[in-house]
Amino acid sequence: MNWLEISLTVNGELAESVADVLARFAPNGVMTEQGVKFNDEEDEGTATGPITVRAYLEVNDGLEETRQKIEESLFYLGMIQPVPTPTYKQIADQNWMEAWKQHYKPILIGERLLILPAWLQNPEPTRIPIKIDPGMAFGTGTHPTTQLCLELMDVYFDKTTADDRPQTANKDVSRQRSTVIDVGCGSGILSIAALKLGANKVLGVDIDIESVKNSRENADVNEIGDELILGQGSVTEVLNGQFEFKSAPLVVANILAPVLIRLFDAGLADLIEKDGEIILSGILSHQAESVIEAGQAKGLVRGEVRQINDWVAISMKR
Repeated sequence: MNWLEISLTVNGELAESVADVLARFAPNGVMTEQGVKFNDEEDEGTATGPITVRAYLEVNDGLEETRQKIEESLFYLGMIQPVPTPTYKQIADQNWMEAWKQHYKPILIGERLLILPAWLQNPEPTRIPIKIDPGMAFGTGTHPTTQLCLELMDVYFDKTTADDRPQTANKDVSRQRSTVIDVGCGSGILSIAALKLGANKVLGVDIDIESVKNSRENADVNEIGDELILGQGSVTEVLNGQFEFKSAPLVVANILAPVLIRLFDAGLADLIEKDGEIILSGILSHQAESVIEAGQAKGLVRGEVRQINDWVAISMKR
């Protein structure tokens, strides 16, 4: 089966009317596409510019009649407000889901981790797989901020595993290394990684309830249960005792830099146990010094800094 794509690029005022016309003849629905601009470093994206409206018509014996009806309807709409000439394009049918999946390959992280699309078998059995259904750039392992954070977590757990070996006389070390707090858990990828790297229990919090649900879904895919505590909230809720524990030897936060700085004022450093560590990511290179200064103002000491392109992750110690 083949399809005929019909598209028109119009202004925002006209887009809804054009979409209504096309929807009468396109049983599979109508798609709209618009550009995005970022007003500042915290903006998640604001729609801007003209809108392209697309619909797909099945190529069959009735196609020419359907096309004529669409152009007739657009002509009448154009009597109210000028409508551009539609563009047509032949599209070969394919399995869209399978084609989408082909773009995603396993991602090697650090010395031990592997981000694995959930539908694939582990091609690297010596590595620790974290299964994720890619859907967004952040939190799926494809974005540098997530990769950097995971690299530093890999280093942290490799180091602390050595600390916990039988020759140590300090029985409290194992207990101290057993918990992690993930602030802004998003997809849950960092929480899942912490448990697979050796944590006994992780608390993941996010102000977005949908992120909390998404984290639980990804945890289920990775066969992780009650050892991952999830809840809606942030630093304040954790410090107020709304969850099982209020501090941990490792805290991770993959959030935008201005938010990290505000969270330090809200008590982010207080989540870190004595001699503990925090891994911060979501930071552009020109923002790194401001984040480090915010942590130092709360008594933290700068540790390792890693960078991929314009993105930076920082570890700091208490």
